[in-house]
Amino acid sequence: KAIACFETAANAPEPEWSAYASSSIAYMYYSEDSGVEQDYEEAMKWFLKAAEAGRTSAMNYIARMYAMGQGVGEDNEKALEWYLKAAEAGVSAVRINPGNIGARERVAAVAEACRERGIPIRVGVNSGSVEKSVLAKHGGPTAEALVESAEKELSVLRELGFEDVALSVKASDVTTTVAAYRLAAERLSCPLHVGVTEAGTSYGGLVKSSVGIGTLLMEGIGDTIRVSLTEDPREEVRAGLAILKACGLRKGGVRFVSCPTCGRTSIDLIALAKAAEERLAGLDRDIEVAVMGCEVNGPGEAAHADFGVAGGKGFGSLFAKGRVVKTRIPENELLDELMALIERTQ
Repeated sequence: KAIACFETAANAPEPEWSAYASSSIAYMYYSEDSGVEQDYEEAMKWFLKAAEAGRTSAMNYIARMYAMGQGVGEDNEKALEWYLKAAEAGVSAVRINPGNIGARERVAAVAEACRERGIPIRVGVNSGSVEKSVLAKHGGPTAEALVESAEKELSVLRELGFEDVALSVKASDVTTTVAAYRLAAERLSCPLHVGVTEAGTSYGGLVKSSVGIGTLLMEGIGDTIRVSLTEDPREEVRAGLAILKACGLRKGGVRFVSCPTCGRTSIDLIALAKAAEERLAGLDRDIEVAVMGCEVNGPGEAAHADFGVAGGKGFGSLFAKGRVVKTRIPENELLDELMALIERTQ
């Protein structure tokens, strides 16, 4: 159903909608965990459509697929052609595995095109792109194999005098990803782009990404992050921002807290909390808002919140900074009363 909807949007006359929808379809066919059967040929078809509509990230993927022979015959010249197209189109960064496009002169051509335009290169190693000799040495895509492959690829760029480089060493499982980034942080001095690759759909993928990225960030490892979900890319951004906030690395925006249900809960807390979080999502204020199931948890346990509601039997109360400001509010009016309080308290 998602693909059918995106196909409709991909045929829209507006280039930006066509590019966005085509890329979304391509990612679903490209990923292992999207819920549709992986099909590199379909992925290439849709990446090409996205590239025609000006999607520079799609150009990066096309280059990678030619380099790795995914859905097309391995063709290093074609890979080079698409890497250069991406650079010429003003892509914000080029993702490349120098070992994947063959001869040193091809790597040099990409590096020069990026140098001329001030475009950084990310050396991206994952469990599917480790050199065969390194895989054989370590018996598979282990953390050590990922980092060793990265070291070889970084050395090529540095020998060419290209230093504007970031590195990623992602696996699709959390333990290998965390171990690889810890090794990379010990051995290498370049910025690290952190993420769990092909993490999965919105539920499982978010759990894996939160554990993996969050662990590394709390250890001080990582300069940029990517949450990889088989989902609308805007949800990836929302998830990334939430992870940064949870790790104390990003301020601003609403911090939302709510308690679990228990025997004291006499209102539809789950529905109320979900509705509140949805209405607060676009609010650009540095505040904490609590939705609590009873007056024991709020305003008592939620006294730190700037604003909140606490449930009762069919009614609830409104509080701010631990002080109750209104009581006996009918359950169906609690959320509106909370939003009104927030809006008038600047």
